Amino acid sequence: MAVKIRLTRMGDKKSPFYRIVVTDSRKARDGAYIEKLGTFNPLTDPAQVNLDVEATKKWIANGAQPTETARTILVREGIMQPMAKRAPKTDKKKKENN
Repeated sequence: MAVKIRLTRMGDKKSPFYRIVVTDSRKARDGAYIEKLGTFNPLTDPAQVNLDVEATKKWIANGAQPTETARTILVREGIMQPMAKRAPKTDKKKKENN
């Protein structure tokens, strides 16, 4: 079972509020989840994040993969390290022709 840390949308139309949850990657975005790790409110300035740090670290240690948005939040909160930037791929054919 592939386990993901991702956001599930809550709130009314045009006023989003998100839960940060651990879920099976095959489930729907707003479907059932295994555990709620915290909340994310993008409407406040700065965006408000509430996280259970210990539970989040436990899930990451057990192999849960965060989505890009969840990873950005976790890096901003200091729970994860940013990913190393990769060099852009080059086309070998273009190099050979030049």
